[in-house]
Amino acid sequence: MHTADIHLDSPLRSLALRNPELADLIGSATRQAFSSIIDLCLDERVDALLVAGDLYDGDQTSMKTARFLAGELGRLSKAGIRTFLIRGNHDALSRISKELVLPDLVKLFGGRPEHVLIDRGPGEKPVAIHGLSFSQATAPESLLPKYRPAIPDTINIGMMHTSLGGAEGHDVYAPCSPADLIATGFNYWALGHIHKRSVIENGGTIVMPGMPQGRDINEDGPKSVTLVSIADDGTVSIEERPTSRAEFTRVSVNAEGITEWSGLAEAISAALRQARDTSVSPELVVRLTLSGATPLAWRMRRDSDLLMTEAEERAAQAGATWIEKLDIGCTPPNTHGGPSTDPLHELRALIGAAILGSDGYETALESIAANLQTQLPADLRDLFGTDEADTRAALSRIAREGADDVLARLQTGSASTSESA
Repeated sequence: MHTADIHLDSPLRSLALRNPELADLIGSATRQAFSSIIDLCLDERVDALLVAGDLYDGDQTSMKTARFLAGELGRLSKAGIRTFLIRGNHDALSRISKELVLPDLVKLFGGRPEHVLIDRGPGEKPVAIHGLSFSQATAPESLLPKYRPAIPDTINIGMMHTSLGGAEGHDVYAPCSPADLIATGFNYWALGHIHKRSVIENGGTIVMPGMPQGRDINEDGPKSVTLVSIADDGTVSIEERPTSRAEFTRVSVNAEGITEWSGLAEAISAALRQARDTSVSPELVVRLTLSGATPLAWRMRRDSDLLMTEAEERAAQAGATWIEKLDIGCTPPNTHGGPSTDPLHELRALIGAAILGSDGYETALESIAANLQTQLPADLRDLFGTDEADTRAALSRIAREGADDVLARLQTGSASTSESA
């Protein structure tokens, strides 16, 4: 069984998880996913579990994590199943790694390349597991030249934590190409680091299993581990097995032309039911986005708390479904139409044309954001983006949403009149 990037007991990464029950679910999800992996190993009677880095999430100090890990790996050891671990960029300097006493059948590779040779008995090829851990939290150069050559007449399996040629949202660590890995002659490369699953089969098998449990909406979609079988002739077969306890997903609702609140609620219900039906995870965590031109646009923004409550109720009816966040992108029907005598529409046009995007406004906005960032804890300073371009895009989006919210509140008088009528 091959997995990676478990990030055990990772802190909550989204301030939108204000629902205590949802926060508890996500907070314990990485542990539940890891326990599921152990259960799968036992059910499948595998020979070994391979964890290709980032078992922990940074320099954690809690020994609760260590005790949990020792207990779960102990279940495998008692069943005669080996575990092989390498450290990645997140767990390279983990104090837990230094303090944890591992069960007998667990091998943690160090910062120097080595291999473990497993003799499988008469008539069967031996297996060599090659591994190398990060000795520091960074690895700007390829680690591949450090690995020992493939051992002849042996099933060779390599473990590496690497960004390969690079991936969006992931820093470059131990870069190398798939062609370089294939050229080693190893039968199977068990990789880690990139959180999205990928498989390369071309003269050898290279698998990036992805993470077994997403932690926020940016790690959406079903998560899994990879069950690997290797025959004596070197033939490799793989199976993807789901493990995520809670699956993050984005659900869009087109409110175009919907004129009644009940109709909007039903559209949300239909979209959530469809998402729930297609999910393979026990729990579904939804980022709900509403778009389209509708007369309800003002009311949706004004009563966003009521709409959130409505969405949460519809999610509960869909079964094991949660609303992580509600994004309202709806506009009034004539926002982009012809001339309007409504002063609020004129104000909206003025804000869009003369204020948002102007040099003076952007400068003031960036100054406010920079001042706020200095007052935030270090782990929250990326909320506005990780670089200058991301920050500007985030501030632009916040400004547009803020303007829409203000205009919605200004609309309350006319909306109340309409409701009374």
